[in-house]
Amino acid sequence: MDRKHFLSSALLAGASLSTVKSWAISPNPSDELLSADKYRIPPYLKPGDTIGITCPAGFITQEEIAPSVKLMESWGYKIKIGKTVGARDFTYGGTDQERATDLQQMLDDIEVKAIMCARGGYGAVRIIDKIDFKSFTEHPKWIIGFSDITVLHCHLSRNFKIASLHSKMCNSFPADWSLAEPIQIETILSIRQALAGEALRYTGPAHEKNRTGRAEAVIVGGNLSIIETLTGSHSDLDTNGKILFVEDTGEYLYGIDRMFWNLKRTGKLAKLKGLIVGGFKLKPDDPGEEFGRTVVDIVLEKIAEYNYPVCFDFPVGHQRNNFALKCGVSHIFTVDQNGSSLTSIG
Repeated sequence: MDRKHFLSSALLAGASLSTVKSWAISPNPSDELLSADKYRIPPYLKPGDTIGITCPAGFITQEEIAPSVKLMESWGYKIKIGKTVGARDFTYGGTDQERATDLQQMLDDIEVKAIMCARGGYGAVRIIDKIDFKSFTEHPKWIIGFSDITVLHCHLSRNFKIASLHSKMCNSFPADWSLAEPIQIETILSIRQALAGEALRYTGPAHEKNRTGRAEAVIVGGNLSIIETLTGSHSDLDTNGKILFVEDTGEYLYGIDRMFWNLKRTGKLAKLKGLIVGGFKLKPDDPGEEFGRTVVDIVLEKIAEYNYPVCFDFPVGHQRNNFALKCGVSHIFTVDQNGSSLTSIG
């Protein structure tokens, strides 16, 4: 079979690739919310359900989201495009008020069953306190995104204990599916699998500094710098008794060290059930200002006194192998000499 035809057909058909190692469970059979360690899980999506697209942070054009719209429609979903798509206020997808209003309308619209944030960038923290989540708590829905959207994941976790989806967004869908690499296909299909209620199992590579063990707990986390900046706010992430995952991009090593000190000094590392370290794309040290420590060194120093499984280089972050993770859902996390695995159980 022609490779281009195969990749395009496999993606549009939603074929599950073996390297993802996922298997299906029955979708939520009713509108009643499931529970996972006291978190509420929004109803999983069914064919014909509507996914809304909005820009709570950076701007994006109608043309740029077109590939994601086409694909999600091929999955059987209706798409509702928010007013902030195509809007722009310098780096933002519209003014603060426009972005807050658009997100609010998506949250309040009971026909919208999931909200995909079109891209990250910066801006969610500027509007989070303007949002009324009353209707959302009565009719929860999946909020999808990563990077700056960590603000929303942390806010929902802290205040409402409602699950959300940490994953790629519209700007991560390649424009030409025939040229998409298998890892792009796998990670984007993981969004569909998660929204449909499939149990997902991801594996990470063996690493000489991994700490072996097994944990079963709710998973929370996201972008490390966002988690740090939310400390002490109404969106501050509670990590006690949970599996924490972190990733980051565009930071210096000394900045990563400072952020991990913040996690340690605020108690976020003390009572974890497990720690997952994803991708870290770093700025090079300035000449003559070399930090002299790696991300692995930084992490191990901060968790030396604790005893829980830890893995490095997990496939989540600002990278192509960024798989969808269901925040607020229970997972089994295992680390051994062969690597790490993470399996959702809700």
